Amino acid sequence: MANPLAVRRDTDEHWTDLAECRGADPEIFYPISPAGPSQVMLEEAKRICHRCPVASACLDWALRAGEPAGIWGGTTPEERRYLRR
Repeated sequence: MANPLAVRRDTDEHWTDLAECRGADPEIFYPISPAGPSQVMLEEAKRICHRCPVASACLDWALRAGEPAGIWGGTTPEERRYLRR
């Protein structure tokens, strides 16, 4: 699956160009678990997503792509599994 945040080679604006997470440490969007020290990472990722102007496009991409890991559009993999039902 292609990474939507990868460097783009064309000049058309894409939703990822407007993402609040651009430039953020990608590790916070991939916490190891939903508890313990990872909870801080999860909360920080969700805070970034909450203020992101393209969070809905991000979530839509993750749902269509079946993204199995990470925080996308402010959701965890478990939350996305629930949304896909």
